Amino acid sequence: MTRLLAPGVKRFAAAFLLVFFAVAPGYAVEIKEVISPKGIRAWLVHDDFVPLISMRFSFKGGSTQDPKGKEGLANLMTGLFDEGAGELDSGAFQDKLDDVGAEMGFNEDEDSITGSMRMLADKRDEAVELLALAVNKPRFDQAPIDRIRQQVVAGIKASERNPNTIAGRKFAEALYGDHPYSRQSEGTEASLAAITRNDLVTFHQRNFARDNLIVGVVGSISAEELGPLLDKVFGDLPEKAKLNPVSDATLAFGKTTQVDYALPQTSISMVYPGVRRKDPDFFAAYIMNHILGGGTFSSRIYNEVREKRGLAYSAGSNLVNRDHMAALMVSTATRADRASETLQILKAEIAKMAKDGPTEEELAEAKKYLVGSYAVNNLDSSSAVASTLVGLQDENLGRDYIDKRADLINAVTLDEVKAAAKKLLSTEPSILIVGPPLS
Repeated sequence: MTRLLAPGVKRFAAAFLLVFFAVAPGYAVEIKEVISPKGIRAWLVHDDFVPLISMRFSFKGGSTQDPKGKEGLANLMTGLFDEGAGELDSGAFQDKLDDVGAEMGFNEDEDSITGSMRMLADKRDEAVELLALAVNKPRFDQAPIDRIRQQVVAGIKASERNPNTIAGRKFAEALYGDHPYSRQSEGTEASLAAITRNDLVTFHQRNFARDNLIVGVVGSISAEELGPLLDKVFGDLPEKAKLNPVSDATLAFGKTTQVDYALPQTSISMVYPGVRRKDPDFFAAYIMNHILGGGTFSSRIYNEVREKRGLAYSAGSNLVNRDHMAALMVSTATRADRASETLQILKAEIAKMAKDGPTEEELAEAKKYLVGSYAVNNLDSSSAVASTLVGLQDENLGRDYIDKRADLINAVTLDEVKAAAKKLLSTEPSILIVGPPLS
């Protein structure tokens, strides 16, 4: 749950938050694995360029762990970690955060709960003390619960008037059926009203554990210093989480969901099968998607829809990966009276890619871009590197992945990309259309 920063934290963020690394294609990021005395594992990139430490961590088990009828529990909980912990109530806790110039945040998605802290190196001990309290001893006082719940409900009510939000919910139900991914992660007014303080305490105890924890740290701290810090924050958590099992989602393809609204623009989304990150043909699909629509200004979809015809401001595709599903999504928004035309152009371009695949020239350009852009997109700040460290561990990619990535991309052949295109794009997609009925 995204929270506003206190004034002092805003000043800190403005002065120190963006710590840029001197990265370029081929730049080697030295990643060390640190194991604390209590066995907590973390990946560390040591950097003394500025006296700042960025920590990011993740616990498996997000909103899919919400009990039925109490959807929104995980989201509500993430808004309460800086609302008091240990002996500090909400005001005292946030005052201390402000005093030490630290920024702390928690968020949830379907599969995990993530947390982060950015702190000045010379205030490390004080900042870590506050983070340890938040992780281990959140108070969940009733007044903050009621206040944050009201904020969430207000957002839900506002979104109920948004046609795209309404359509997204209907589309999720059509795609996922009764899988937890179809539920509203922020909950409903009724489900939020049913959540008690005991529910929050129980969820925290079941989900925050050492065996489902991933940690990435970047900045002015050594491996020897990091070990005790990890134990301070995470060492007293339960050894094992008590997560409810979640099955893989089976996507329902070939369905069209039309949500009629008298809007000047029509939004179009198309969902095709995707590819899991661990699959051997992932990079072939990754390159294919870049050529089709992921490359934004260079992609086929962008050129056909935007550049040649001026039908939309943006149009593209992306691979979506979650713990229990994978999909390729194509999306755009266009004038309502040109929506039917735009949809046919998208279908034609996708069918062309499925049938013939890309050209050798497109493949070469895509490889060049995807290799060169990685550092800019993933290693340009301390927070970005910390997030990347967590992501690499989450996907079990290994500490040498950044060094190997360029070779993995360059090893993909044209035939492999063509095969990936045919495999993913030959399925009849599920389509979401939001706007006036197609003419």
